[in-house]
Amino acid sequence: RYDRAMELGAHLKTAGGAHKAAERAGEIGADALQIFTQSPRMWRHPDLDPEAAERFRAARTANGVGTVTCHATYLINLGATDDGVYSKSVDALRRTMLTAQAYGADGVVFHLGSHLGRGLDAALHQVIPALQIALGEGNTRSKTRLLIENSAGAGNTIGLTLEDIGRVIDELGRPKRIGVCLDTCHLWAMGIDIRDPGRVDDLVSELDERIGAERLTCLHVNDAALPLG
Repeated sequence: RYDRAMELGAHLKTAGGAHKAAERAGEIGADALQIFTQSPRMWRHPDLDPEAAERFRAARTANGVGTVTCHATYLINLGATDDGVYSKSVDALRRTMLTAQAYGADGVVFHLGSHLGRGLDAALHQVIPALQIALGEGNTRSKTRLLIENSAGAGNTIGLTLEDIGRVIDELGRPKRIGVCLDTCHLWAMGIDIRDPGRVDDLVSELDERIGAERLTCLHVNDAALPLG
């Protein structure tokens, strides 16, 4: 059960500074906002600028923006077998968490990556410490959550199913600052017909059973170019 109204918003560009995204959200009447804190297809994360963070927080308040999420780079792979890629992935997630905390964001949305054919069990010894590092950054009492987004793609991808995501959360010890983001396009790609109210009810029931409905922090409501599944 949810005791607050759903907020509607958009992922908006940060050209001119993150505060500009909050202003753009105000212009379109958005209640919620998602931004990138870096280029989504590059490793380098800008150094945290406290003044920029302050401007963002002020603009968020002035424009009546509620929930804010920051999406981490798409390059992250916490199941990488290459030490360099794994190290960069952990650092990218850590830096995004620090910036998100400074912005007062509600969560950091990210993809877990791929186990590269080894299976989830073989990758957990990398995934769990990486998440612990990110959760340990900055103010560990902040409201900023790590939000695991469901994925779409080949069978090697981690997070294709709620079962996978629930397993990761369980192995992590179910901390309060771990949540979930569900992407409708990714659900569709995995064969979940979101047009069917009954199927959606089943999905929500599975979410509550495996993960806890209270951990669902945001939805990415996207269309799809490909057929179901």
